[in-house]
Amino acid sequence: MRRRLFAAISATGAKAARCGHDGGVTDAPAYRIWPPIALGVPLLVGVLLTAGVGDPFTLAPDTARVVGTVLSVLFAIWNGWTLTVMAANRTAVLPGGATRVVLERGPFRLSRNPLYVGLIVLDVALALLWPSAWALIAVPVGIGLLFWGAVGPAERYLSSKFGDEYDDYRRRVRRWL
Repeated sequence: MRRRLFAAISATGAKAARCGHDGGVTDAPAYRIWPPIALGVPLLVGVLLTAGVGDPFTLAPDTARVVGTVLSVLFAIWNGWTLTVMAANRTAVLPGGATRVVLERGPFRLSRNPLYVGLIVLDVALALLWPSAWALIAVPVGIGLLFWGAVGPAERYLSSKFGDEYDDYRRRVRRWL
């Protein structure tokens, strides 16, 4: 299998290729954890802690509901915009797919990871809408898991695949916002 992988890499010149789950060669980041899981598990643990032992502090229900709703709407607009730009450029929409181009327009002018920024905003919104102080406290854990499991591997993949083009983009645009 290794020989087949190296032969495919040599034949295509695709430095970012790796072995897929079916044994074939795939052109995609080697994620350690799927992004919605990275953020969703700490959120769920926080909600369960709130239900089981209560919160360490109380969130103002009316304020939490309004802020959570506004953040949910912002998530829908931001991620909708991001997905539209990705689809228009025929690049992978789901994590783990091949990236065809380095996108530098739309939300990609503001963030190298606009979908992940949106997921973080949704994570905060859901914690507020529940409301769960523990889930809100767990957001940084989810961000850490997201970085370790998806952002780091994706950055290595993109740097390997696009070289100087991605490295220049990385110098111009922040990882988050």
